[in-house]
Amino acid sequence: MWQRRSRLGWTAIAILLGSVLPSTAAGPYPTRPIRLVVGFLAGGPTDIPARFIADRLSTQLGQKVFVEDKPGAGGMIALNDVLSQPRDGYNLQLCTYFDAINTLLYKNVSYKLSDIAPVSLISKYYYMLALAKSVPVDTFDEFVRYAKAHPGEILYGTVGAGSTQELVAHELEKAAGIKMTKVPFKGANQITQEMLAGRIHFQVGPPIAIGPYYKSGKLKVLAVTSPQRLQSFPDIPTLTERGFALTPYGWLGVCAGAGTPQSIIDLLNRDIVSIVNTDEYRKFMEKSGNIPIATTPEEFEKVLVDTVNDAAPTIREFHMQME
Repeated sequence: MWQRRSRLGWTAIAILLGSVLPSTAAGPYPTRPIRLVVGFLAGGPTDIPARFIADRLSTQLGQKVFVEDKPGAGGMIALNDVLSQPRDGYNLQLCTYFDAINTLLYKNVSYKLSDIAPVSLISKYYYMLALAKSVPVDTFDEFVRYAKAHPGEILYGTVGAGSTQELVAHELEKAAGIKMTKVPFKGANQITQEMLAGRIHFQVGPPIAIGPYYKSGKLKVLAVTSPQRLQSFPDIPTLTERGFALTPYGWLGVCAGAGTPQSIIDLLNRDIVSIVNTDEYRKFMEKSGNIPIATTPEEFEKVLVDTVNDAAPTIREFHMQME
């Protein structure tokens, strides 16, 4: 009888421990290097924060996290690459609003929003309206008058169809009654170089890309889309101040493929959130005019959905959907 009770007792203990201890069936993570894929050119406003996160995440995880740039198709080349790999946490993406908007923009897009497993946002940023030195105006109001007098002559750069840069440019054209001409590029840094040369005149870009050239006097900035003036650029007026209620923003985050084990998503979220909340990261972001922000996976999922819902009316109005 004692032996039978003993066996029953140990069985109960085993069941209890099994219910409270984490499962190790999937094995430890990580045991090898991790890719963080970026859908835009090296050295750009997406690549730079990605490398900061990857470097610190390598220390946190005890495995190398390396950045791999796969530019093109508004980030879809990068996302499709990540989604084609096993959903085991070793292939991540530095995702952007493009990954949400592309599901609206293309009739035959190769993925659904539900294929993306959000981990955490890492930053939020408003936009600067930058102008090349070759355009003979200095203020936003002067720019509007100049553009009206020269319809279609202002060339503006975008980094893909349906980008926030293009959406903002369309909204600005509509609100101000002007007409500009779009020129597509693979990366924001390419646009900036063309602006420095005077071949492209106008760009809607993030502060991390535009700010240094504004501070050095190589580019003009007419306004920012933030509700209030940016702390790092207090002399630049907002569009709201100029009478235009346009306050769009962009975001960056880390994503995986749907089906990645929740334990891995939670581990990555914990470590990324801890990086984003450091003074070092905050100063790095705020110096460039960006806003450091960390979220739960659930909060980030809501941002993805809201991005689609916010962009849908503009994409429909300007007939931007493509095959």
